Amino acid sequence: MYRDTWAEIDLSQIRENVIKIRKFLPRSTKIMAVVKANAYGHGDIETAKEAVEAGADYLGVAFIEEAIRLRNAGLKQSILILTPIRPELVLLALEHDLMLTVTQASWFQEMRKYKPVHTLHKLYVHVKMDTGLGRIGIRTKEEWDEMAPWLRASDVVVDGFYTHFATAGEADNRYLQLQIQRFLEMKEWSSMSRIPINHYHCAGSVAALRFPELCMDMARIGAAIYGFYPEKRVPNIQLKPAFSMHSRLLQTKKLKKGEYVGYNNAYQTDSDQWIGTVPIGYADGWSQRMQNTEVLVEGYRAEIIGKISMDQLMVKLPMYFPEGSKVTFIGYSGEQEIPIQELANHIGGVSQEITSSITDRVLRIYKEGGEVHHEITGSRTKTY
Repeated sequence: MYRDTWAEIDLSQIRENVIKIRKFLPRSTKIMAVVKANAYGHGDIETAKEAVEAGADYLGVAFIEEAIRLRNAGLKQSILILTPIRPELVLLALEHDLMLTVTQASWFQEMRKYKPVHTLHKLYVHVKMDTGLGRIGIRTKEEWDEMAPWLRASDVVVDGFYTHFATAGEADNRYLQLQIQRFLEMKEWSSMSRIPINHYHCAGSVAALRFPELCMDMARIGAAIYGFYPEKRVPNIQLKPAFSMHSRLLQTKKLKKGEYVGYNNAYQTDSDQWIGTVPIGYADGWSQRMQNTEVLVEGYRAEIIGKISMDQLMVKLPMYFPEGSKVTFIGYSGEQEIPIQELANHIGGVSQEITSSITDRVLRIYKEGGEVHHEITGSRTKTY
């Protein structure tokens, strides 16, 4: 390790989370492990392998590049691309045995320029319905009726019919109930069309854990795999985060009262203070929104002060610490913890936003049963 900033990913914890979720959900419900965005920053290949070993039936990704990366790593499970691909990429998807999300009849019309009906390979699709999130998907009966003839083609298999909820984590579930009712109505459209559909699914992590009765044929589990879920709303299952991040003090100095720290003189000392510099910045994914959050320096809380720069930031130390002292940004230092939810609350976001923003400049150390298994920095891998 050349740089004193690293993230630790506990593969055993990822596997344990999936096992607990598998036991918690209805037996008949399949699990799609969502590993998009490099598995929310945890490592897509590593997470996918752990999830499959723990009982995941499908894998979900955002883009075709992510799916091909999993195939090249030897993953054989069904993979659904959750974002529609361009029609001209259909043969590439078929080459890698990938399932596609479809949302418009016009996509099929354009796709047929590249894949005529009489070609050998069958195209497996999941039809996305927009019940109120307002992103992608079919919203009206007219759109469905326009899509249906394309789905009846002899080389098309409708493996799934799904939607996504907007407010599953909120206390007020009135809008959730509205989306559920809309989805049930849309299911009736599919039934009346007499198009065979293998799986109906509408629940992501929060919906599946809060309301297991919504799981239907499959649940798309992303955030919960990594230990991110609303614990107070789901008291009957205990999942733990698998991600922690650390660095070391690069330099320690004592500044007198009235001196400035950081760009634009963003912080001025109000007394004589020990200031520590840490080699991590916004180019690593620790954005300027993290200003005034706290870290743990050898188990003691210390506030991030001044503006966070590209490669470094400064913290106000409660006392003198020598250079090389361990600094924890996420996770435990001894018995003290910086919970990732604390950071998410500070930025007004969600835990997965933080981990998925950590760039590949930050070394990933993968642990199994407490022991280091391998490390990844950028494109370099070191196995132990």
